[in-house]
Amino acid sequence: SIEQGAIIDQKRPLLPKQVWAIHTRLKLGSNWQDLALFNVAIDSKLRGCDLVKLAVSYLVKDERLRERVSVIQSKTKRPVQFELTETNRESVLSWIKAPEMLACRFMFQVGSMTARTYRRANTVELFEIGDGFGLEQSGYGTHSLRRTKAAEIYRETGNLRALQVLLGHTKVDNTVRYLGVE
Repeated sequence: SIEQGAIIDQKRPLLPKQVWAIHTRLKLGSNWQDLALFNVAIDSKLRGCDLVKLAVSYLVKDERLRERVSVIQSKTKRPVQFELTETNRESVLSWIKAPEMLACRFMFQVGSMTARTYRRANTVELFEIGDGFGLEQSGYGTHSLRRTKAAEIYRETGNLRALQVLLGHTKVDNTVRYLGVE
């Protein structure tokens, strides 16, 4: 199992109750872009640099969400596949239908979002929303979103090889280090 102390100098994954609380807060605020970004970040397990380059066409075809998405990671040049959960598909559809998204090529580049602005904006938002949910700034950040689903899958299955593929790691040792497991 993943223990809090096992991950050193790495941002911790969010707990299911923290994910639910942040998701609910964003949904109640009708903040469709941030809700879709939060949900896609967790389900996709993509790094911020790949998340902000996610083209609408990767997720949508003929005005319908794709069931499975494949993305080539910029860091490793390896493909990773992911699926969005039903709830998260709803938030993506709400965002795609927003007037700001009309004729946008990228899911989250309304304005000039880059990996750096993603990290800055979402770290601030994560802590503003997460305040009261046990998120201390030193232990969590946007990379926590990438780790969240991976940690949950590991807790449920213990299958490091599957996570290696899902995260696009070249070696299982990298996955072990990434998850902070022994």
